[in-house]
Formats: sequence, structure tokens, C-alpha cells
Amino acid sequence: MVQHIHLDDRGVAWIDDTNTKVIEIVEEVLAYGWSAEEVHFQHPHLSLAQIYAALAYYYDHQQQFDEQIAISLRAFDRRRADSLDSPMRQRLAKDRAAA
Repeated sequence: MVQHIHLDDRGVAWIDDTNTKVIEIVEEVLAYGWSAEEVHFQHPHLSLAQIYAALAYYYDHQQQFDEQIAISLRAFDRRRADSLDSPMRQRLAKDRAAA
């Protein structure tokens, strides 16, 4: 196990002594291209050692994390597509057209 990282009962990797999941840091690095220093700036409650440990854990388990991220993105895309024709959107579009 990487220092600063622990797995919960479900196998989710967390940064020790925080309520921050490793995948949350990874997603920010991938989405925004942030360096460890920028992650630290955005999350000052995390030490650089914790951030680097999270990134090291990610690279040691990259395939599993990338699969999990892809699954989450597909689920988001499905939920978004399902909501495009929701009754609330239809009502808002109707109200906008009437204005």
C-alpha cells in the first residue's frame, strides 16, 4: 500500500486523514491538466506528499481508475441525454418561447 492512501471496505482509495478520494484528485488532474502544486493550491488541506501519493496510487492502478472514470462518464452522458427531454426542460423551453 502506498503511504498516505487507504482502501475502505468497498475498495475505494482515500487519502489518509481526509474525506478526499484518490479518484477525485485524478479527475481534476486529467480534466484540468493541473500539476500537483496546483492541486495543492486548490486543496490546501492536502499536503504535497498526500497528492503525490494519490497520483502514484493512480499510476500503479491506472487501468482500473481509467475504466471507472469511463463508466462514470458514460453514466453521466446517459443521464444528461435522458434529461434533455424532461418535463421540466419542456416547460422551461415553452416559457422561454412565450417570453
